[in-house]
Amino acid sequence: MALDSFTRRHFAWTAAGWAAASSSPARGAADSRPNIVFVIADDLRHDALGVTGSAVAKTPHLDRLAAEGARFTNFFCVTPLCSPSRASFLTGLYAHTHRVINNDKIGLTEISHTLMTWPRLLRESGYETAYVGKWHMGLDDSRRPGFDHWVSFKGQGVYIDPVVNYNGESRQLRGYMTDYLNQEAVNFVRRKHARPFVLYVSHKAVHIPYLPAPRHDKLYSDLPFELPAPPPGDLEGKPMLTREIKEKVDVLRIEGATPEPPEPRRGRGRTPDAVYKDQLRCLSSVDEGIGMLRHALADTGQLDNTMFIFTGDNGYLMGEHGLFDNKRLAYEPSIRLPFLLRYPKLVKPGTVRDHLMLNIDVMPSMLELAGVQWPEKVHGRSFLPFLRDPSHPWRDSFLAEYFLEKVGNRFPDWQAVRTRQWKYIHYPTLNGMDELYNLAEDPKELENRIQNPAAASTLKELRELLRKHLRDSS
Repeated sequence: MALDSFTRRHFAWTAAGWAAASSSPARGAADSRPNIVFVIADDLRHDALGVTGSAVAKTPHLDRLAAEGARFTNFFCVTPLCSPSRASFLTGLYAHTHRVINNDKIGLTEISHTLMTWPRLLRESGYETAYVGKWHMGLDDSRRPGFDHWVSFKGQGVYIDPVVNYNGESRQLRGYMTDYLNQEAVNFVRRKHARPFVLYVSHKAVHIPYLPAPRHDKLYSDLPFELPAPPPGDLEGKPMLTREIKEKVDVLRIEGATPEPPEPRRGRGRTPDAVYKDQLRCLSSVDEGIGMLRHALADTGQLDNTMFIFTGDNGYLMGEHGLFDNKRLAYEPSIRLPFLLRYPKLVKPGTVRDHLMLNIDVMPSMLELAGVQWPEKVHGRSFLPFLRDPSHPWRDSFLAEYFLEKVGNRFPDWQAVRTRQWKYIHYPTLNGMDELYNLAEDPKELENRIQNPAAASTLKELRELLRKHLRDSS
């Protein structure tokens, strides 16, 4: 389909184009298109699951999902921050186009009511759609266009006894947020459906403040964890991280910024050891929900006619480069995510793909799966062809980006280009602080080769490649 072209340009908006975007089976005909269950966790790095490399995480249901379907080893977000990444998953666009550029909340509520998301387009084509969980593009929890069923909450929400918007009704709940979202997702699956459905489940977990369900309170208690020190030479090559920042940011005095007060840790401690273990405990509830959904799909006879996807919105730094409990950077732990997919009509059990795949690819892929055309430009491309044929032509590089948040000036704007072997990070507002890494020889990004004469020609090529990606995504 046309969306499979990475260099696609705008099409004319015509009545025929609108008809294609809104196409659905003929009146009276049964709609046999597949269901889609899309589950996204918060702040989940690529290697956090048992199946993706963790030696300690207990994630049996997620591991099973991968075993019955496909695991993607090189899946990335193009902006490692909650709000921009979530908008990119839904629209297939870079943040500089969809304009949800950060978490500052300034104007995001209004912008996010206008986004043309793939669930919205599938609903126009005849799908029933449900959104369950964290929206987090603005503080507003009201229903966004394109969802028949809406269960969400304001901003980050809370883990304990949350307040939710249930189809316009404000409900004060008792219990644990992840359990509630899991059950609401299962309830939707078990309903009678006259049409194929999209279920988009967006967890608060495993986000700060990492409050686990009481039943998981003692999990991993005996697990040793010690924050590693940066290896010699690591920070010396990262002047952006070590630069002195004299300006103090008082978030209460920033015009237009409305940062949310943090939910308390309830006395659980803030040491790296406590945070690391509680994040794993929160993941256990998410994993249980995957098992519940699989069981509900199987029990209702819908499992094998459902594309079942699990991923995260951005990665997380847990000690790398002296940074703990953080994201917002172009380094691998921050931009690389888990991505699991089960759909036996297209993917054989145990499939592993190492293509450079991006969160902006989800939107065009879901449209192609549903047979929906969209005449507007998107930056991603459908990954369905290479699921069918791993030799299908695919990208060999991509652009990632980040925009300064008013509520925190530690991390400046950056633009990065990553190939299979190299990564170049450019800081437009900082002089002499760019970074260059040979990922093939230095996968942990410890040696900045920006000043290495042997890498001069590569640096020149990557700078031009970055300019090309920026032009192509304008």
